[in-house]
Order: sequence, then C-alpha cells, then structure tokens
Amino acid sequence: MIALSVNVNKVAALRNSRGGRIPDVLEAARTVLAAGADGITVHPRPDQRHITPDDVRALARMLHGDYPDIEFNIEGNPVPGPRDNGYPGLDALVREARPAQVTLVPDGDNQLTSDHGFDLKGDQSTLRDRIRRYQDLGARVSLFMDADLDAISRVPDVGANRIELYTGPFADAVAHHGPDAAAALESLDRYRAAAEHARALGLGVNAGHDLNLLNLPLLATVDAVLEVSIGHALIADALYLGLERTVAAYLRALGRD
Repeated sequence: MIALSVNVNKVAALRNSRGGRIPDVLEAARTVLAAGADGITVHPRPDQRHITPDDVRALARMLHGDYPDIEFNIEGNPVPGPRDNGYPGLDALVREARPAQVTLVPDGDNQLTSDHGFDLKGDQSTLRDRIRRYQDLGARVSLFMDADLDAISRVPDVGANRIELYTGPFADAVAHHGPDAAAALESLDRYRAAAEHARALGLGVNAGHDLNLLNLPLLATVDAVLEVSIGHALIADALYLGLERTVAAYLRALGRD
C-alpha cells in the first residue's frame, strides 16, 4: 500500500495572499486526515511565501496531540540559517516540531519550486552531519533525488534512510504525450529502475512533484514506492471537487479503494 501524504503549502499560500486565518491550515489538515490521508507534509521556505514557522509549530502540536500515529513530514533545505524575517532555519524547526520524517531538498531561496535532486558528489560531510542530527531527534531522513542510479548509489554513504524520487520529468512525459504513450512508459521504466535500485541498497522510496490523478495510477504500479507527497495538484483539484472527495480520488488512483 502506497501512503499518501498531503502537502498543505498551497492552503497557506492562499491564506497569505489575503492575510488573516482563512483558509485555515489546521482545518485543512484535519479534513484530509479525516478523508483517509496518511500524513501531512510541509515545505517551509526562508521567505515564508506559504507555510510559516508558526504553522509548523501549530501542526506539530495538533498532530502529536490528536493524531499520534500520523506522519508529519517536513521538507526543506538544511543550509539556510535563521533570517531577520523570523525564519529560524530547518534545524530549529525540526528540533521544535519533532517530525516523523525530514525530507532534504537542494533548492535555492529564489526557486519557484523544487526542480532537481542531490548529486552527492564531492565532500558530503556537512550533509552527513545534518542527517545524523535529524535522526538523533527521532526523524527518518529522506533525500530528494533524481531518477539517476549513480546518484542514488551514493545515498547510503551519507546515511539517509530513504529517497524521494523527483517525479517532475515523469509527470511532464505523461502530460505531453498521454499516460499510454511510449514516452510516458519509457519514463515510468526509468523511475521503476531507480526505485528498485534504491530498494536493493536498503533504502525506502518515496516519490513526489507534479503527481496528479492522470499520472498517479501509472506510478502506483512501481512496487518499491512506499509513499507519495502531493500538494499543488491535489489542492487545485479540491477547488472543483472539495477536499474530502479529492483525497478519496487520490487514494483510488493509488489503488486504495
């Protein structure tokens, strides 16, 4: 069974566009969990364009208190430290929130969205230390990775528990050619090979980025995938279907009737 973690960043982005508390990130999280989602994901960024440190803290209190069996997944770049705008750095947020999983992403401050994985070439002692630090705080650590077998082969050397496959190229292939097209199926085969390679190395496999109701049934055929994290498309679909019905639709797309 592939777990579904819902990223609530876009709920916060909509709230921030107007100010105030509407829509409420905590209420959105409660709604998707009631609909059957297995986890909540957030990706706080130093510019606080969507999820804020206060959101992370509030979600942590709610999940630890009311949903102790639900996975809280915090994504982010471990490099940026505290900022004058109140962003405390990923280290501080992990220490305060104690998430079940930390997903490290090599994105820069000015990136609109994450668009590549770690290559792990060269000296990785700083990343290795960060991974150990988060594990000592009780978190499983996943690294955002391209479907590149050589890069994935270097993951055990830094000590991460899982990878999250960056599925943007796969989603693009499906969007441009259709889910039954040769190009889409060839892309799927690359992701299947990457996932199986990671599993053979003893790594758990997550997947995320641009996953939606069109491409998710294909990805769900990759046996090695344990969890998907979906935000943008799911929240967009919820504008038409409603949040509970949308979560149910994504669970069905994962084969979870």
